[in-house]
Amino acid sequence: MGDNDPRVYFAAERTLLAWVRTGIAVIGLGFVVARFGLFLRMLAADQPAGVHPGVSTAIGVGLIALGAAAAAFASLQHVRFCRTLGPSDRPPEYGTAFAPTIGFSLAAVGAILAVYLLASS
Repeated sequence: MGDNDPRVYFAAERTLLAWVRTGIAVIGLGFVVARFGLFLRMLAADQPAGVHPGVSTAIGVGLIALGAAAAAFASLQHVRFCRTLGPSDRPPEYGTAFAPTIGFSLAAVGAILAVYLLASS
């Protein structure tokens, strides 16, 4: 790969999308952990000794925030990197805003989910 190669952009986009996938996985894990306390309460009439229902919610919300932050920072880094590319390094007639938009949207949805889980607990 030399100068003026659109493969550089595509490599950066693949990296961004890998981080978006990671963010989705961490957000999903956070949601499961946050709802695990509710599951335990449904299984047993009394709480297990030493386990508070807020612990799983706090850990889950932390994981959701981590996943959202990963997607947001990866999208921001991608946008910054793409600004350094010359016009010949970008693929012609290719929309370059879609992948960062997905990343920023995932971050927003993760933030909204974290707030919702905190408000409903």
